[in-house]
Amino acid sequence: MKIEKIHHVAYRCRDAKETVEWYTTMLKMDFVLAIAEDKVPSTHEPDPYMHLFLDAGDGNILAFFELPTKPDMGRDPNTPEWVQHIAFKVKDRDTLLDYKAHLEENGIDVLGVTDHSIFHSIYFFDPNGHRIELACPDPKEDAMLKRLDAVKWDMLDEWSKTKRAPKHAAWLHEKELAET
Repeated sequence: MKIEKIHHVAYRCRDAKETVEWYTTMLKMDFVLAIAEDKVPSTHEPDPYMHLFLDAGDGNILAFFELPTKPDMGRDPNTPEWVQHIAFKVKDRDTLLDYKAHLEENGIDVLGVTDHSIFHSIYFFDPNGHRIELACPDPKEDAMLKRLDAVKWDMLDEWSKTKRAPKHAAWLHEKELAET
């Protein structure tokens, strides 16, 4: 028994139409389908909603719910905004830079490009306040992933005991340290 893949991930949105238009325009996703009902199928609770599905590439579906009868959206005030985010992979650095330019031309504030060694990212927010990351692989990604794979359990064990960042992968940021 094993999970095959993520069927979809679902988030809340403030406005269904605005969300579809933003994701199709800004991130070039295809709008797959919409389901609107007056009763929640799983709980049978009477509550109208709009459920949207967008194609995030390679069979990955990003979904949203607009819930007009519920209180306004909020976020966990105890979790920094950089923690909860949706990350999408793009082909390469040129594609990442094209997206950065496209987003900025459309008035979106973009943070980055951030070099994470194994990949490079830009960050921004959708109109619902969800943080979005676009990431492209580093040309040396495969070799670095092998090195990280070799130490993952040791790192996890040490973290579990100390709650301090283990130094097993300090090499990831050696370039950063040399530049400071």
